[in-house]
Amino acid sequence: MTDLSIIPFGGVRENGKNMYAVTVNDEIFILDAGLKYPETDQLGVDVVVPDFEYLIKNTEKIAGVFLSHGHADAIGALPYFLQQVNVPIFGSELTIELAKLAIKEQPALKDYNDYHIINEKSEIDFGNVKVSFFNTTHSIPESLGIVIGTEYGQVVYTGDFKFDQTAESYYRTDIPRLVEVGQGKVLALLADAAGTEGGADSVNESKIGDYILETFRDNKKKRIIVAAVASNIQRIQQIIDATAATKRKLILSGNDIENVVRTAIKLKKLQLPLPERQLFVSLKNMKSLVAHETVILETGRMGEPIKHLNRMANGEDAHIKIGSDDLVFITTTPSTAMESVVAKTRDMIFKQGADVKQISTDMRSSGHASRNDLQMMLNIMQPVYFMPIQGEYRVMSAAKDAAEEVNLPEDHILMAMKGDQFKLIDGQFELKDSFTIGETLIDGSGIGDIGNVVLRDRRILSEDGVFVSVVTIDRKKRQVVSKPKLTSRGFVYVKANRDLMKEASDLTVKQIEDYLTNNKNFDWNELKAGVRDVLSRFLFEQTRRRPMVMPVVMEVNQNRRPNNHKTTATQSGAQANKRPAQKKLATPNSNKKKVRRPAKKNVQSKTTE
Repeated sequence: MTDLSIIPFGGVRENGKNMYAVTVNDEIFILDAGLKYPETDQLGVDVVVPDFEYLIKNTEKIAGVFLSHGHADAIGALPYFLQQVNVPIFGSELTIELAKLAIKEQPALKDYNDYHIINEKSEIDFGNVKVSFFNTTHSIPESLGIVIGTEYGQVVYTGDFKFDQTAESYYRTDIPRLVEVGQGKVLALLADAAGTEGGADSVNESKIGDYILETFRDNKKKRIIVAAVASNIQRIQQIIDATAATKRKLILSGNDIENVVRTAIKLKKLQLPLPERQLFVSLKNMKSLVAHETVILETGRMGEPIKHLNRMANGEDAHIKIGSDDLVFITTTPSTAMESVVAKTRDMIFKQGADVKQISTDMRSSGHASRNDLQMMLNIMQPVYFMPIQGEYRVMSAAKDAAEEVNLPEDHILMAMKGDQFKLIDGQFELKDSFTIGETLIDGSGIGDIGNVVLRDRRILSEDGVFVSVVTIDRKKRQVVSKPKLTSRGFVYVKANRDLMKEASDLTVKQIEDYLTNNKNFDWNELKAGVRDVLSRFLFEQTRRRPMVMPVVMEVNQNRRPNNHKTTATQSGAQANKRPAQKKLATPNSNKKKVRRPAKKNVQSKTTE
C-alpha cells in the first residue's frame, strides 16, 4: 500500500515562502524552497524562511528539491536550507542559474554542485514515482509546473501561473500538455491562488508593454527612474524595448539587477534590440549622459525596489538624487503589506518635485492566476482534491469559492495550515499526525537566532526607547558609592526633564540601599530586578510610556593592587610605617642577559554543553 502525504511548510495563509513536501513511501519530494520578506512588525529582519526541523530529521528520505521558477518566493530559502541538508536540486536552466547566484553568496556552500537541469520534456524515474513537468506562463521564462506521478494518481503543483494568450513563445503555457496530465487521474492539485481575490483578469502583457512604451514617449523631457523587481524578466524586457525605441541609454542600479540581466542575456532569455554597448551605460558614467536620454532601472537590495526609492527621495543614495526633472515609474505591484510604504514613498517623491506613475493604479498587472485562470486550470485537471496555495487566508477563501463554482465538493478542498499533514487513507485525504511549523527569521548572517523576545524588545525600543541607569556599589560596606548615571535614548530629552531624572536617580539609590540593608543573601538578579520594577512604574506614572529599563549595577574593586613598586600596608586606625628604600645589590650574574622563556602555545579546549 502506498504511503502518500502532503505537508505545506510555507505558502499557505501567507504571501511567499513556498515549500511543500510530498511523501511517497519513504521518499520526500520537496516542491520549491522560497522565502518571504518580513512584515512591518518584524523589525530589522531581512527575510523569513520556513522552519526546516522536520526535513532535517528526515534528510535521508529526501529525493530532491524541485523548483518551479527563479523568483525568491520559490528559490530564496535554498542557501539556508542547503547549509543544513545536502540534497540535489532540479530546475530549468535559468532557474538553476538564478539559484546559483543566491547560493554562492554563502561561503559554507562554495563546494555545493548537485544541480540537475530539466525542462518540460524531462521525466525522472525514482522507481515508485515518476516526476515530470509542463510549461506555465509567469513573469519569468522557463516557469514549470511539476507532476508527481504515483500508483494512486498524480499530485500536480502549478507553481506561479496565469493564462495569457498573447504571451511570447518562451512564456507560453503548454495547454496540450496540461490536457495530457488532466486525462490521467489527478489525485491532488496544489494551485496558485494569489490573484483570485480581485475577480478581474490581468491585462495581457502585450498591452502592458505598449503602456510602458507610451509612458516613455510621453515624458521626452524627463529622466525616467524605473522601479522593478530584479527577477521579473518579462518586465525588464519591456523596459529594454522601450528604452531602445525612445533612443535612451539604460543604467542598471545595483548588483542584483546586473547579475540577473547578465545571466538572462547569457542564456538568451533577454532579447536585446541593440548591441549592449549602444544600450547600457554604467552607473559611474551616468553624469556623461543628458538627463532626458537616461533610464535608470532600480531594483534595490534583495530585489525590493520601494525601500531604495525611499532612500533616493531622502537624498541618502550616493549616486542618484530625485529631482523635479525626474519621472519615477513604479512597475511592480506591491503586496498588501507594502501598500502603506508605497504610499509614503510616493508622497516623499512628490515633495522632491518629481512625478510618479504607478502601473498598478492604471491597470491590473499580475503574474498570478486570476479567478477565471484558476477555474480553467481546475476544469483541465479535474482533480479529486484541490489545495489553494500562495496567499493569505482571504485569498485562499476566494479560491475555495471559485473551486466550488466549478462543482468541486467543499470537503475535497484542503484549506491547509503550515504543518498540516494530509495522508491518503483508503483513497481519501485525511488530516493526521500534523505538527507545528514556525518561521526562521534571518537577520544579517544569523539564522534563527531572532525570536519573539528579540522582536518584542526591538518593538519596545522603536516605540518608547530605552532608559539606562548605571550605579556603583560597595557590597561589603552595603552602600552606594556614587550617584547613578542616567541615560535616555528615544524616551525623553534629558536636559528638558531634569526633575524627572533627579527623582529617578533618588529612587534608584533608595531601592538599592533598601535591598542591601534588608537582604543578607546578596543576589545580583534580584537587585537589578528591583531597580527595574521601581523605575518602570515611576516612568510610566510620569510619562505614560514604557521604555526598556536597563539597570547596570557595578561593584567597587576591593582587591585593587597598587600601581607602583612600593609596598603599601593598610591597618585599621593606624598609619602605615614608611621604610627607607634599599639599594639594589649587584650579583655576579647581574650583567648577564635575561633568557626569555618560549611563549606557551595557545591550547584550544572543547566545551561540551
